[in-house]
Amino acid sequence: MNEERVGLSLTQIARRIQTQEVSATHALEDVLEHVAHADDTINAFVTILRDQALQEAEAADHMLRAGHLLGPLHGVPVAIKDILTTDGITTTAGSKILADWKPDFDATVVRKLRQAGAVIIGKTNLHEFAFGVTTENPHHGNTRNPWNPEHVPGGSSGGSGAAVAMGMGYMAIGTDTGGSIRIPATLCGVTGIKPTYGRVSRYGCLPLSWSLDHVGPLARTAEDCARALQVLAGHDPLDPTSSNRPVPDYLANINEPIEGLTIGIPGEPFWDPIDPEVDAAVRAGIDVLKSQGARVIDVEFPLVDELVTMQTSILFADAAAYHHQWMRERPEDYDSRVLAGLLQGATVPAIDYVNALRLRSILREKMNDVWRRVDLLALPTSPVTAPRIGHAYETVPVGSGELQLTRALTRNMTPFNLLGTPAMSVPCGFSGDELPIGLQIAGRPFDEATVLRAGHAYQKETDWHMWRPPADTTP
Repeated sequence: MNEERVGLSLTQIARRIQTQEVSATHALEDVLEHVAHADDTINAFVTILRDQALQEAEAADHMLRAGHLLGPLHGVPVAIKDILTTDGITTTAGSKILADWKPDFDATVVRKLRQAGAVIIGKTNLHEFAFGVTTENPHHGNTRNPWNPEHVPGGSSGGSGAAVAMGMGYMAIGTDTGGSIRIPATLCGVTGIKPTYGRVSRYGCLPLSWSLDHVGPLARTAEDCARALQVLAGHDPLDPTSSNRPVPDYLANINEPIEGLTIGIPGEPFWDPIDPEVDAAVRAGIDVLKSQGARVIDVEFPLVDELVTMQTSILFADAAAYHHQWMRERPEDYDSRVLAGLLQGATVPAIDYVNALRLRSILREKMNDVWRRVDLLALPTSPVTAPRIGHAYETVPVGSGELQLTRALTRNMTPFNLLGTPAMSVPCGFSGDELPIGLQIAGRPFDEATVLRAGHAYQKETDWHMWRPPADTTP
């Protein structure tokens, strides 16, 4: 195994493969060897497609030798969250109910990755049906945090975050309904972006909440995410919520300075309570953006007292509607906590659901006043670092107050699902017990380009995104 190659970013390995400095086959073999070494402990994957991936990598090498480049991800090993359909390959959604389901079609994002030349190495583990934030999974085993396997990687895209952090793929696809890309990104020390609602097709993605679900990439850097998003984004007639807005070239201006941008810092409830080490690391990250010429101002986030009620009413009711038949016919096949959430969703009154939708419309209107003042928002991705496995549902002292940990992991992220606006987490430090901390950068609707540019500007001045977990992953 070539450790140096496994530690490369998506952008770096893509360039080396395209110039034939490294073959796609060798790049894949390095990753597969890393999987063999680490995944017994980390459990990032539900399914590993070793033989198929080797055939795809060999075909990618043959095409390059013939002078044919498929796209920007030609020959690059990537992973897919196991909630996205893959033709003829088991798609479990992290559940017992779909343990043997082999769909006969690819999700649109999977098709786009294949067309761009990516080599799919496997399907990553997740919280059952994406309904949770820890990836503690009784059906397929818990995924563990690569920085400390006694801790959760976050969820629901925990397998995707852990795989990228551990070098078991240069990029992984996740989904985000209440933070499920950004939570694993911050807890695993990688970069992940939730694009604008409708920017990336959800066709072939099993829904958690139709009106809150987003699909996006996790990778090592903001530049990697820009490269991946360029492939994933765009209108899809198979997804009725897909936007037909033109997709900009995310890499064209990513190196432009951020001097002159105005970055808003929202106050309550995003900073209190908060772990003091998280507070210090995030504020230091904001200072880095400020040192590059960005103007930083305080802003008031609208309807903060109603955010939790809005998110809970919409997400839980949507989830219960999708699972209604299975809940009646196979309740014993759900994890007890997932079933409890679905049952709670089934009791949401129609009046509360409609009022939540109405309030979300008001939130979006009021947020327009904020976007007229600022280009971006910057805030902690999570107010806490990764909880221990088995303890994430506890209420614990944090800073000047206390937090229920699973609620804490979503607190700073759900507003951007309600708004449908782009938001990204970039690594910005570590706690004293060597667990990653994330800085969240959010932007205006359909302005992923500015979010990615700010993240890239930050990463040009810092090296947190280059840190890798210890090689010994024994818990």
